[in-house]
Amino acid sequence: MSGLPTSARPVVPGRGTSRGIGIGELTLGSGFWEGLQRTNAEASLEHCLDWMDRLGWIANFDHVAAGDTRAERPGWQFSDSEVYKLMEALAWESGRTGDPAAEAMLEQLTRRVAAAQDDDGYLNTSFGHPGLPARYTDMEMGHELYCTGHLLQAAVARLRTGGPGLLVEVARRAADHVCREFGDGGRETICGHPEIEVGLVELGRALGEPRYVEQARLFLDRRGRGLLGAIPLLGPAYFQDDVPIRDADVWRGHAVRALYLSAAAVDVAVDLADDGLLAAIERQWTRSVARRTYITGGMGSRHQDEGFGEDWELPPDRAYCETCAGIASIMVSWRLYLATGDVRYPDLIERTLFNVVAASPRADGRAFFYANPLQQRVAGADILPDQVNPQAEGGARAPWFEVSCCPTNVARTLASWQTYAASVEDDVVTLLQYASGTLRVELPDGGFLGLTVRTDYPRAGVVEIDISEVPARRVALRLRVPAWAHGSTLGRVGEAASEVAAGWAQVSALAMGESWVLTIPVEPRLSWPDPRIDAVRGTVAVERGPLVLCLESRGLPGAMDLADVGVVVDTPLEDDGEGALVAVSGHSGSSVYPSGGLPFGPLDLHAAQGGGQPRTARLIPYHRWAQDGPTAMRVFLPVTDCPR
Repeated sequence: MSGLPTSARPVVPGRGTSRGIGIGELTLGSGFWEGLQRTNAEASLEHCLDWMDRLGWIANFDHVAAGDTRAERPGWQFSDSEVYKLMEALAWESGRTGDPAAEAMLEQLTRRVAAAQDDDGYLNTSFGHPGLPARYTDMEMGHELYCTGHLLQAAVARLRTGGPGLLVEVARRAADHVCREFGDGGRETICGHPEIEVGLVELGRALGEPRYVEQARLFLDRRGRGLLGAIPLLGPAYFQDDVPIRDADVWRGHAVRALYLSAAAVDVAVDLADDGLLAAIERQWTRSVARRTYITGGMGSRHQDEGFGEDWELPPDRAYCETCAGIASIMVSWRLYLATGDVRYPDLIERTLFNVVAASPRADGRAFFYANPLQQRVAGADILPDQVNPQAEGGARAPWFEVSCCPTNVARTLASWQTYAASVEDDVVTLLQYASGTLRVELPDGGFLGLTVRTDYPRAGVVEIDISEVPARRVALRLRVPAWAHGSTLGRVGEAASEVAAGWAQVSALAMGESWVLTIPVEPRLSWPDPRIDAVRGTVAVERGPLVLCLESRGLPGAMDLADVGVVVDTPLEDDGEGALVAVSGHSGSSVYPSGGLPFGPLDLHAAQGGGQPRTARLIPYHRWAQDGPTAMRVFLPVTDCPR
């Protein structure tokens, strides 16, 4: 086990008794998340570094340091932020494992970034230097403060895993600059892309600087007052600048922006004991999850603004569900869980981790999904295999994008995965996400609780927990039982197990050497959409445990067409140990509508419901779709006894 402090985690609230575990308190054993984390460490981190080096994004810092800037600077105006997110990932990886390669990459990047910082703390390669626009002349789309926010988060990761140093000093100077420029009496404006707020709060916590938290509060209070100018085709809701954050009832506009803003609002609400602000984010979370969130946990149904649609606007084939929005959703839900203890939040985190975050990287860690649609009508064929891809969607994972925010965001999330797996409050340790590993948690009043977890979750629902260390006093273990897990049981090994309801199951007194078994049913089940979601009315999805399943065109029997397939819902689902086998039937479109005309008209119900004898098709976990190459795919399948 690492000797890292318990504060070695991305979120350390300034108030409250509940905390997430430090990155060194859980060592993963072999399994689902250990495999993804290992691939991230062995392939994705270097992959991201190589691409940014190849494209000149890192060299932008060298040009600023040398006074050699010019208008044809490579990369979008926010490319600095990708360097910072990679640095954050490297800090978590180096701190967690002591990997010398990660440490060397981080130190090299830190030196190059630090050399580009101005004397007053300003640090940006797109503005403020000869040949470039002046500082803070494009608050709508310039992303200067957004980039600074990611710099601060990288420094927090470094400080909490490796202690003070050059990166922390660079961040402190940058934060001081922001406070001087944008504090009371300074520039009364905001950044078009929230993020500086999250970075300021967490750096303030890490350094004990309350003025950083106060500056974040000031930015939050300014938003919704129309301080940003209009841009073509997009209104103020795009920036969440239409309604003050305390007055909003739902998330709207650009999804990542809305969610980063909400994460910061929870941070500020907790640290400043602002119950009204916290209640506002809880209210927005509740409605947005109930009406504007996909079955995968994905958020954002509109491509035009990468944003939320209206209530019930959840088309599967036009689902944007940006990978970064999934990560931002986890950021919000995690903070809300620490603030409230509500089990709904880790439930959504689990759904989003398995069906958005895990879906993004290719198995080799060197290509990624940016958008995550729930239906792909035609197998993707427009991905450039070793070039920058200009579009975010395409039906296949791409090695890099012109806007490559998602690969680095996935990298930092996977590198710090342990910190979302469990929490501690007083003498109660809660397991929130299930994976094999060894957990040794420091308790607030002294002593440790040691656990060994063995599980093949989510393939199997058995979670075995051996108690290896307890303090002299009474301590408890709490286990999350997912909302979908009806019929779960918990029992001590050697004794009869008892059924436990969804929510929390608790063992109130632990003894060293005993073992407990939580059994969560993970067999396939049908999930019916709310009928108000017009785009999927008359369809059904299949889930297995925490996994959303999908049907690929390559998984169809015979010459069936994915567009014609329907599920025979009165035939039981069959568990194949990973996905599900379902009975499907199909029909020819020409047997339903006359040829040569519009695809509308009188419906031949017999033809629509027919299609011959049912055949068996295999559904696979959504996170695995297109791993074997381009394919058509759908999550929601029409049912054979519903006219389509």
